[in-house]
Amino acid sequence: MGKSWLMCVLLGTMAWGQASPATPPPAQTAPPAGNPAAAQGQMAPATPADPSASVPPDAPVITIDGVCTATAKPTMADAPKTDSDKPADGCKTVITKAEFEKLANGVAPNITPQLKRQLVSVLPGLIALADEAKKEGLDKTPRYEELEKFAKMQLLSQELRRNIQEKASKVPEEDIATYYKEHPENFEQYNLDRLFVPRTKQVDPEAEAKEQEEREKEAKDEKLTEKQQKAKEEQERAKHEEAEQSMTKLAESLRARAAAGEDFAKLQKEAFEAGGMKIDSPSVNLPTIRRTGLPPAHAAVFDLKPGEVSQVINDSGGHYIYKMNSKQELSLEQSSSEIHNVLQNQRSREMMEKVNTSFKVETNDAYFGGGAATMNPSRMPNPRMAPPPNAPQAQPQSPPAQAPAAKPN
Repeated sequence: MGKSWLMCVLLGTMAWGQASPATPPPAQTAPPAGNPAAAQGQMAPATPADPSASVPPDAPVITIDGVCTATAKPTMADAPKTDSDKPADGCKTVITKAEFEKLANGVAPNITPQLKRQLVSVLPGLIALADEAKKEGLDKTPRYEELEKFAKMQLLSQELRRNIQEKASKVPEEDIATYYKEHPENFEQYNLDRLFVPRTKQVDPEAEAKEQEEREKEAKDEKLTEKQQKAKEEQERAKHEEAEQSMTKLAESLRARAAAGEDFAKLQKEAFEAGGMKIDSPSVNLPTIRRTGLPPAHAAVFDLKPGEVSQVINDSGGHYIYKMNSKQELSLEQSSSEIHNVLQNQRSREMMEKVNTSFKVETNDAYFGGGAATMNPSRMPNPRMAPPPNAPQAQPQSPPAQAPAAKPN
């Protein structure tokens, strides 16, 4: 029972530690004299092997004086004994390399040196606290028993997920070959040129602000009738539509020139100047793009033959014109790793879905309240061990916004 409790707390502590911001790398120092490779900015020699490999398995790696818990299999050779043959005060707990690594790999398989240092910073304190809690009889209380039940469920749930991931990773080679054969279009790589024309002309911010100020002044000086206001709105709408039509005609004109062989970079610059864009025009070449790299509405360009130019593709972002430069088919060897990841994720989802759909949940609204939300089994979260009560709360970080794949600025 004591070992289970210790594992729960360790997992919680390590999970919180892994969620903490990473330690920034140390500042770089000037290269030492006489090292021309470093002076020229070349890569430094490879990091030496982990020095801990030279430590024998039975060598002590942690010694805790004054703690005599059986959880860590302490060495008590020099400790005084009581009549009941139990260690008395003043004994010490010794943890060997083999014992520590067994525990560490249980907490985090393939544990890194950084996490080892993190674990050793909390393990002695946890052992001492757990030992003191046992002396107080806290491992016999009803509260502890309920906490232990819940911790066991979390541990077993995590072990199931780890086991599913391990099984899913064993993708047969024949499955990879079959997927490659059945989805050839997924492994085609293209070299395209793309021309982007804004949907409407960009208005100078200063001019727009001045025009808005004048409109507000006019509205304040004279109250327009409903008919006059409607006419003014129609006038603004017509002006906006005229600007859009102007850019649409420009896109068709540029498309014809592109099909005649004019340089895409030159045409792109003209398009931005005509649209009032104050930023540098983007690169027109997409050297290694796949079918998933463009919006579905643009997928027709992948059917072009080398040298052909597409029709103008209009969407909410603007007008797009593509030219097919070349097409390459990736080999099975080049695609094997990618297919393995796809099938591994697919197998993992299927295994989890089978578990998540094997049960149903009903709740008592009289107890939980009519507005209580019931977790959909297929959306069950990945259980994580909660951090210890005295651990600081990790600040949530919003993921950076991502622009649509292969979209122009």
